[in-house]
Amino acid sequence: MEDKKLSKTNDKDALKKRLNRIEGQVKGIQKMLDEERYCVDILIQISAIRSAIDKVGTIILENHIKGCVAESIKHDDKEKTDITIKELMDTINKFTK
Repeated sequence: MEDKKLSKTNDKDALKKRLNRIEGQVKGIQKMLDEERYCVDILIQISAIRSAIDKVGTIILENHIKGCVAESIKHDDKEKTDITIKELMDTINKFTK
């Protein structure tokens, strides 16, 4: 794949907004730890962060498939298509661990 940049179909501002929100949640957990807040409350916030970061990853993965992967497969180069699919599968495996 020649162009390994974030797809232009992504709404970068929306992704940045989500990441800023996640950053705020992490800072909130740090504050909760300093304040020695109830463990269950902290765990609930950690769960919310996991969910939020998974959503960001899913959006980026979807755009990667719709952009880079789809474009690569359109070129009818079997070797390149096989490499692209292997890369995609490796990425999905890493992302879903």
